[in-house]
Amino acid sequence: MFLETLVNTITFNINLCKMMKIKRCLGQIFKDLRKEKNFKSLNIFALENGINRANLSKIENGEVGCSIITAWRISEALGLKLSDVIKILENELGDDFKLIEE
Repeated sequence: MFLETLVNTITFNINLCKMMKIKRCLGQIFKDLRKEKNFKSLNIFALENGINRANLSKIENGEVGCSIITAWRISEALGLKLSDVIKILENELGDDFKLIEE
């Protein structure tokens, strides 16, 4: 029983670390793309695209994750398909992370 609990705890911690890495990486991708596309500021980008400014700031800084709907809305506002953003995310994360099977 102890060994099973230990294995479950280690697995949970590994998954938690991966989730945190995904969250930080996706936020950085959104921030980089927004700046690359010369949007004026986070505030204006959020306002013009109907995205909550505080939430977008937290997403871009890796403080919170986002729902698939929010990720889709941000992607569309950046002029990209969500699937393209996911491909960028997979490339950034490396071989350990596959979100879409080919």
